[in-house]
Amino acid sequence: MSDKTNNQNSKTEQINEFGAITAFSGKHKIYCLTIIGEIEGHTVLSEQSKTTKYEHIIPQLVAVEESQDIEGLLVILNTVGGDVEAGLAIAELISGLKKPTVSFVLGGGHSIGVPLAVSAKKSYIAPSATMTVHPVRTNGLVIGVPQMFNHFARMQERITDFVVRNSKISKDEFTSLMMNTGEMVTDVGSVLSGEKAVQTGLIDNVGTLSDVLDGLYSLIEDNE
Repeated sequence: MSDKTNNQNSKTEQINEFGAITAFSGKHKIYCLTIIGEIEGHTVLSEQSKTTKYEHIIPQLVAVEESQDIEGLLVILNTVGGDVEAGLAIAELISGLKKPTVSFVLGGGHSIGVPLAVSAKKSYIAPSATMTVHPVRTNGLVIGVPQMFNHFARMQERITDFVVRNSKISKDEFTSLMMNTGEMVTDVGSVLSGEKAVQTGLIDNVGTLSDVLDGLYSLIEDNE
């Protein structure tokens, strides 16, 4: 079997196993990471759910930062949200990378997908994509005691602080979008189109894949 065939098989396995690919044949050497479906944390989700496992993502981010070959990271998002602590942990790692990073919301970047979208040094959203901003929620039994409500409030504060720190949106505007009662029928929050997400300062630019790659290449060249 030729080296070319072995290389193609390796790339196919990389996509199938981790939803990621190392692209070395373009203008710059980049790593493309996809975060799709529901973000899986400490609880294993059903086989019928499309999931992104945080224990797969974290080692990849460490490898990207340590690699002497990879020049930049592209994160493509199409997620409904998921485990809050796992999503925020991934977002913190991305925001802490020294290498150029760009995120691209394609389809949706909902719930904990919002911190993930803003964690990169430059963020893009497709014209047809949307983002849902809402307070922290949980499934199952909730004990209605002050300690539990304080726990949710502290967790929400962590998310809000991260989003405000890594985007151009103000804390007041983000909170207003999050607590909006006039848009979602059975919930509080806001659904933002691509243009609206940029207007609020949550996302940097509306764009296509070529715009995203140009933006990442520009960051890489500025970093050289």
